[in-house]
Amino acid sequence: MDCWLLSILHSIWLNEVRSRRVRQGQALVGADNALSFDGEHAAQPNVFATQVIRRVDALPETQRECVFLAYVEGLSYHEVAEVLQVPLGTVTSRLATARVKLAEYPPLHAVPSPSTEERR
Repeated sequence: MDCWLLSILHSIWLNEVRSRRVRQGQALVGADNALSFDGEHAAQPNVFATQVIRRVDALPETQRECVFLAYVEGLSYHEVAEVLQVPLGTVTSRLATARVKLAEYPPLHAVPSPSTEERR
């Protein structure tokens, strides 16, 4: 679960860095790419992020706080325990329970591609 969440956040971050480079003119872009816009590709990180946020928001507040502090803010388990003023074992238990609940969800879905018939 940790790797799954981290890889999604990493992909979103990489896409943002790449977009920033292109906007600043630091990346080489071919004429075909510069003259076309792939809305599906542009929306993909937002779709995944929205799905992840909805799933985390569905967790109980105590688990959601631990997930946010540990995986979004990057605090160590010990630091999370200090911030929340709970024992370290409570933090590890809440995170383990949250990972189990998040793993029960079906896989994230990409933006559906329209079929060639719909484009006509």
